[in-house]
Amino acid sequence: MKAFRIVVTGLVQGVGFRPFVDRVVRQMKLNGYVRNVGGSEVEVWIEGDEEYLYEFLAALLYEKPPPALIDEVVFEEEIPVGYTGFTILKSSEARILRSNIPPDLAVCRHCLEEVLDPLNRRYMYPFNSCAWCGPRFSMMHGSPYDRENTSMSKYMLCDECLREYNDPENIRRHHAQGISCPRDGPKLALYDKDFTHINTRDPIKEAAQLIDEGYIVAVKGIGGYHIASLATDDEVVHRLRTRKKRPRKPFAVMGLDTSILELLVYMDERDREILESPRAPILLLPKREDSPVSRLVSPGLSHEGVFIAYTPLHFLLLMNTKDKFLIMTSGNVSGEPMCRDEECAKNRLASIVDYFLVHDRDIVNRVDDSVIRRTGGEYVLLRRSRGYAPSWIKVPVELQREVIAFGGDLNNVGGIGFEDKVVLTQYIGDLESYNAQVDLVNAIEYLVRNYGVDSERAVIAVDKHPSYHSRRLGIEYSRRHGAGIIEIQHHYAHVFGVAVDRGLSGVVAGLAIDGVGWGDDSTIWGGEVFVFDMDKPGVYRRVASIDHIPLTSDRDTVKPFRLLYGYLAKKGWDIREIDRVLGLRDDNHILEGHLVYNMVKRGRYTPASSTGRLIDMVASIIDPGIERSFEGEPAIRLEAMAFNGVPRLLEDVRFPIDGNLVRLDVYGIISRILEERSSMKPCDLAASFLYSIGYYYGELIAASIKGSGVSNIVVSGGASVNEYIYRGLRDRLASEGLKPLLPLNIPPNDEGIAFGQVIIAGLIR
Repeated sequence: MKAFRIVVTGLVQGVGFRPFVDRVVRQMKLNGYVRNVGGSEVEVWIEGDEEYLYEFLAALLYEKPPPALIDEVVFEEEIPVGYTGFTILKSSEARILRSNIPPDLAVCRHCLEEVLDPLNRRYMYPFNSCAWCGPRFSMMHGSPYDRENTSMSKYMLCDECLREYNDPENIRRHHAQGISCPRDGPKLALYDKDFTHINTRDPIKEAAQLIDEGYIVAVKGIGGYHIASLATDDEVVHRLRTRKKRPRKPFAVMGLDTSILELLVYMDERDREILESPRAPILLLPKREDSPVSRLVSPGLSHEGVFIAYTPLHFLLLMNTKDKFLIMTSGNVSGEPMCRDEECAKNRLASIVDYFLVHDRDIVNRVDDSVIRRTGGEYVLLRRSRGYAPSWIKVPVELQREVIAFGGDLNNVGGIGFEDKVVLTQYIGDLESYNAQVDLVNAIEYLVRNYGVDSERAVIAVDKHPSYHSRRLGIEYSRRHGAGIIEIQHHYAHVFGVAVDRGLSGVVAGLAIDGVGWGDDSTIWGGEVFVFDMDKPGVYRRVASIDHIPLTSDRDTVKPFRLLYGYLAKKGWDIREIDRVLGLRDDNHILEGHLVYNMVKRGRYTPASSTGRLIDMVASIIDPGIERSFEGEPAIRLEAMAFNGVPRLLEDVRFPIDGNLVRLDVYGIISRILEERSSMKPCDLAASFLYSIGYYYGELIAASIKGSGVSNIVVSGGASVNEYIYRGLRDRLASEGLKPLLPLNIPPNDEGIAFGQVIIAGLIR
């Protein structure tokens, strides 16, 4: 007789792990207990025949429940205490080792089959779940993952559910904390826009009928409210855009399943696997020419953001509509976080929607839908939230200290770091909104509390930009807790984070291409090449950069034609020649252009080596009237235009030396585009520019890293996912025997900043 005390970390709470252990141990006739512990880990004590003890350890790894992920199994031999039988003990709030907080999981096929089975007691039940699927993080008040620590605590299990819960042979429901049924679970109700209750026997069918009639309905999901409407009716989509004050930003489309989505977009088997995975993200896929989706859903774009119904509620709603797919967009006012409670819905969504489909389960943690796209044949995260957050990311380095990071201001995500783990918050959004700032602090404090991070001893990592809200929040947090603070340069956080995510070592070069980041010289950066040694965190050399574009105000990013006036003014153009070439017909636009021209001539501007602003500027050459109504819109529209074009390399670039930097001067390309825009198709022009800028970034890297011992190239920043920029970069670096590496586990846009901040701050000695 021997005894083992085992601690298992990873994604092991909320996935049926304890019932699995209970079944395996009973089959092997071992004795002891299993319990959840306060760090989201699972503790097991087993005693019995030594042969069976080792068989049990093997079963942990090879027979675990489908959603479970094991990071580490720590076991020690103990003195047997004489247990008779095996028990699932009440969870302990004590923390032995840290483990993963379980993310929300899409409904599994077993639960969906039950919902659709007329003979099953959960027939048409919109909240069906089991140990393998359903809400987790969105309804958790804290660890350990027990019913009393979730918003399911107010629903008392009926006799039948209790029988399932206590039945060791019920694989999916034995000790499954979130289970319920129509007798004991959450309830649905339908309300009009004044939140007056509508008496109906079937709120889902009634809501589906209302949507089919052209009404707009707010739907309370698992991580927040969605807004649902027809995706095939131009008038309905236009009405939604007008009410939401969202003129062109694309809406996501939810389909009943992938067989429905195949009518809208082109997909292959890999795409289908991602869409049908437990994470069920939104995936950007090429539109079918014969798609019935209104062109107003994603105007001027080549790809549609699609996802499948990932809860029984969504599935039943879509099943009862005529199209079997709907717009399913975030339930928020533009610029604000998504609503997660009825008070927010009543106050903020009543001017947008006609009806509310509401359930009475509280949403504890707001969680937006995750988004993925393909670049260069690889899948890249654009938003890491539902299904992913707050699962930790294990890194190949050991942090020297605990870190709390506040990220950037756009597409904000915060994070914490400890040991060899980085835990990122769910997607927060842009921090212009006060509510988003509150969300960031709350999300960080949730992670700090549940992972036992010491706020007083941790270091607080912030961006260097003096005007960032995230920086201010981080500084306030450090003062409140008496913690140290460290500033991390924006683009260095981008590229170093990707290098760690990719597990690189030695000397690495990183290309950071985005819209804005505060440079070490107090100018705006956004097209930079860094060289750094992975063994010397915090030390980097900026070896190359794109040539400056003058910025006169934030309005330049909203109306990109202003950028062109400023740029050409800096290059010595006469103002009348710019007027003639651009051919603007709006007197107000011409007046603005002249204002910018004169400001630049007087030296009243901020120099910006920004790839984002360069792309915006070229977009304004091809379409002088283009404006930005959402972040990155000109660049996204230019890429969409390029998908119908044939790229060719535009020549006439220079690589002047500017002090210690090699510069990429693209004035020759800009002049070429101005000359050829009337003779080339806009799609060919867009494809050629984007491919060329990527290609010449590759040449810039090659020119600036000679003799530096670089063996790997990483690329990050919002512009790095542009298909044509990436292709050009890849093609040029291939001749050097190098390949540009995008991140695997983090978004390359500013959502990845917190990851880089955590790693750098945690490694600096």
